[in-house]
Order: sequence, then C-alpha cells, then structure tokens
Amino acid sequence: MPVPSDMVGETIGPIDHDVDERWTMAYAASLGDTHDCYFDTLADDGVVAHPMFAVCPEWPVIVAGRDVSDRWGIAPDEVRRSVHATHDLTVHRLVRPGDRLRSSLTYSGVEQRKPGTFQTMRIDTVDADGEPVATTYQGGMYLNVDTAGGDRPDADAPAEPDFGELPAEPLMEIPVPVAHGAAHSYTECARIWNPIHTDAAVARKAGLPGIILHGTATLALGVSAVVDAVADRDPSRVRRIVCRFRAMVLMPSTITVRIWDEFPVTDFGPATRAVRFDVLNAEGGPAVDRGVILLS
Repeated sequence: MPVPSDMVGETIGPIDHDVDERWTMAYAASLGDTHDCYFDTLADDGVVAHPMFAVCPEWPVIVAGRDVSDRWGIAPDEVRRSVHATHDLTVHRLVRPGDRLRSSLTYSGVEQRKPGTFQTMRIDTVDADGEPVATTYQGGMYLNVDTAGGDRPDADAPAEPDFGELPAEPLMEIPVPVAHGAAHSYTECARIWNPIHTDAAVARKAGLPGIILHGTATLALGVSAVVDAVADRDPSRVRRIVCRFRAMVLMPSTITVRIWDEFPVTDFGPATRAVRFDVLNAEGGPAVDRGVILLS
C-alpha cells in the first residue's frame, strides 16, 4: 500500500522517561567514550549524557508510531523496508540523570522520491518543566513504496547547513574499531531494540549481508571523535548534529572518522563554529555523509 500524505500532522505520544546514571553511563560505555563527564558521579555537578543520548528517549515514540502504521494503510512489510536516511538533532542542553523527559512525535512531511516515499518526523523532548531538551527532524525512506495523496514536504524543517564542497584532504582521519558485539552492546545500553542489528536471521530476511551497526551508533562514534579532536573534549559545546546515512557498517570492522576544518558561523543560533565530518565504513563507503556539528 502507498504511504498517504494525509498522515502529515498526526502525532504520537507523549511518552515519559525517568533518566538515571545507569542509563547515561551505559550509553557512553557502549561507545567506548570514557570521559569523566559521563562517569564521575563524585563531581560537584554530577554527570551528563552523551550528546547523542537524545535518541534513547526518542526510540519508544518511533516504535509507537510503527505499531499503529496500519492506521494509515502501511503494511508491516513496508515498515520493515523503511530505512533511516537523515538526522538533524538540535541539543538544547545535555540530558542529566534525574531528568524526567517527555517525548512526542509529529509526522511532518511525506513526498515521493526515486527510491520510494520519503517521510519526515519531528520529535520533541522536553523536561519536567516543559523546557526543550532535544529537537530532532528525522527522515526515513520507504524503499519501493509509492506516495498517495500528493507530496507534502516538511516546510518547517531547519535548513541543512551547506558550506560548499569539501577540500580534497581532511584535517585529520581517526580510525575507530567496531567490535563484533558492538551492535548488541549498543542495543542494550541505548535501549533501542531492532532485530536487524542483533539477529542474523532477521537481517538476512531483510536482505542485509549480516547484522549491521545502528546508524545512530555510527553517528555517535563520529560525534565522540569530533568532540575529542576539535571541541576541547567538551560535549556541552555541541549544539546541532546533522547528517545523512548511506553505507552499512558490519562487525567486526574499523570505521574512519574524517574531520575537515572548523570555521565560524553567524546564522545558527547559539552555535558559533561548525565542523564538517563524515564516517567511512571498512570498505570506504560513506556510512555517515554530509556530517556537520555546530559548536558553541
């Protein structure tokens, strides 16, 4: 069945989450990111969560949307053929243990593209006072599935930063090993359960060569590398993370984070500097493409 554009504007949630040290520390540990700011509970200010931790409270509301996809005539097989294509996360502040978070999802766009139907959603996560913590615009592609009702692209999505062509040579290249069980660790620590990342039989049925690392895990590894290399090892400087997902990451393997020059920006709110990056899989394919991190 085609994906109907009249689902635009429909909302899912909200879903509440209580965040504790166990969850935030486990997430950082699954990435091998061992900075004290994620683990030192003796620090005067306590610990913070990794900038990409926002995907953890977002996942249940995404699943809730999938569970009712038949409401719009989208078959379970079509849901399984959807792939995470784009990610645009604004970090209003880092999550802290003790936060009570509330996440809600709004379908914000549906349009026909050559590979299938491109669907966008906005996910808002706020704290107990209703103050914004994270805002994500996420795009997914329903491969080989048509659109019904005409295109309704997301008119309110923030513009993707475009700083022109990348120089031929990156500022640096950072190899990052990905262990055999990396997807299983990330699954349990992030509390993001999708069997294509942990079950070889399910992955094969989906047409994959094997279980693959979560796109958000690959992106988080890239974010960690950028924070270490050019953000003074300070995750609180991260204001926005933008990328496209393309190639798969199999395990075990070694990915390569490539970082280009950091330069000033003036039109992205509290962000004052931008870093361009990508992540190549072991075969040299762009697992994370057109990556930009905006820093304060």
